Amino acid sequence: MFQPTVYKKRRDMLRNLMNGGIVLLPGNTEAAMNYADNTYHFRQDSTFLYFFGINQPDLAGIIDLDNGQDYIFGNDVDIDDIIWMGPQPLLKERAEKAGVTTTYPFSYLQISMNEAIAKGRHIHFLLPYRGKTTLLVSKLLGINAEYLGAHKSEELIRAVVALREIKDQGEITEIESMVDVAYDMHTTAMKMAKQGVVEREISGMVEGIALQKANGVSFPVILSINGQTLHNHYHGNILKEGRMMVCDSGAESEMNYCSDITRTVPVGGRFSQRQRDIYEVVLAANVKAIEAIKPGILYKDIHLLSARIIAQGMKDIGLMKGDIDKAVAAGAHALFFPHGLGHMMGLDVHDMENFGENFIGYDNEISRSDQFGLAFLRLGKRLREGFVLTVEPGIYFIPALIDQWHEKKMHTEFINYDKLEAWKDFGGIRIEDDILVTNDSHRLLGKPIPKTIADIEAIMSL
Repeated sequence: MFQPTVYKKRRDMLRNLMNGGIVLLPGNTEAAMNYADNTYHFRQDSTFLYFFGINQPDLAGIIDLDNGQDYIFGNDVDIDDIIWMGPQPLLKERAEKAGVTTTYPFSYLQISMNEAIAKGRHIHFLLPYRGKTTLLVSKLLGINAEYLGAHKSEELIRAVVALREIKDQGEITEIESMVDVAYDMHTTAMKMAKQGVVEREISGMVEGIALQKANGVSFPVILSINGQTLHNHYHGNILKEGRMMVCDSGAESEMNYCSDITRTVPVGGRFSQRQRDIYEVVLAANVKAIEAIKPGILYKDIHLLSARIIAQGMKDIGLMKGDIDKAVAAGAHALFFPHGLGHMMGLDVHDMENFGENFIGYDNEISRSDQFGLAFLRLGKRLREGFVLTVEPGIYFIPALIDQWHEKKMHTEFINYDKLEAWKDFGGIRIEDDILVTNDSHRLLGKPIPKTIADIEAIMSL
């Protein structure tokens, strides 16, 4: 945990952004794998962590916006718990580490909510994303679970986003340390990407490094020679020379801050000319997009910059044609680059997206596009100092999408469909880095992970 003053300051800042009432922040409970006592690795709710920091199940916090008081509800362990878990700190001791001096048994939470409702106080809550929490909030507030979405507090969402999107130095240090763990994960994957290796051998090693050096992976490992499937979690393919292997993975710290890195390498360690041609286009889109990052720039504009670089590169290779600006404006490039350039990062690998992407990546100045490809841009708004975000352009040859567009004669003025047939077995390439927006520019977080062709081939030869 950070120092208690950090959590108290965050709660006080929240008060300054809101108009009054009570903020209810339930933590997460254990989640059963296949029976109640066999649980998944516990993951605390990120907003509860941000304001209270305690990484244990079955807690709830209340921030009273009117009287300046904070409360934590939970239970101390009994002898049965101690037998299975060992001695545990008292709730009061845990709360003190979050700068909270008032605690109650968990059963008192319902009493507290009943009193607030009786007094007509406004109870702010975020829409739950887990079933148990949904049922708890429904019971506490007397609102049918189906209608919680209509009662969630947009005022609270916007206030939490305003705080969490700006990372302080402690948070940046946590994230950066996880990029350093990702360095080991990705360089290990590069060295293992040889003919005949099964994907799960590499994905298992990657996840093992995250468990050895951190709190595990920040999301399920994406590793595949079928990189044209953007989030491919199947790890049963055998690596073959001539294929590219995409590895998209990151680590999570003990305080639950995340990294998210992608590298794509040639099986066997040497790029063919065809692989080299596509890779250099993606690398240019990655590097030029990073160079353009600074406060005050719309991230949508940086996304479109990367799209133009990709479209021009595909034109140079002979797979696109015509006026590049018009092609990007029409969305023709999205046949090859059908996703957004990046997303926020922090306590969540896609930071705060449980609130709804539009609350995180868009605002009153800019709204989400409905154009294919651009509609999937998670972050479009103007950048500010303290944002931590990903830059992850890619080029993918998705046979089903190519066939669909060809059959519908979509963007025929910009796409050379006759030449695409020979590329439908290529797969995909994505390159992703984690970037901090500084006061006048940007900074690549963590130890630089090999991404030039020369550096990748050098490390794969070891």
